[in-house]
Amino acid sequence: MNDLHHELKAFIIETMNLEDITPADIGDDALLFADDGLGLDSIDALELALALKKTYGFLLETSDAQAREHLRSVSTLATLVRSHRAKAN
Repeated sequence: MNDLHHELKAFIIETMNLEDITPADIGDDALLFADDGLGLDSIDALELALALKKTYGFLLETSDAQAREHLRSVSTLATLVRSHRAKAN
């Protein structure tokens, strides 16, 4: 498993207080905001955006149309984090 993907899965589990779920339970491309995925909702999106700012140092505007795509899955979130890390270096 990709280290960043694993890190983000653990981050999501901790941020959302998801009990009885391990990083291995979350697929890289599983939908975070769908009933057949993690089933997160709009309040969770706000919490996740705030936690991303605190942990990774960038603000994701949840009202931004692209934010939905960035928060689609662990894979799309990893792409966003990598992009912001590259800009910082």
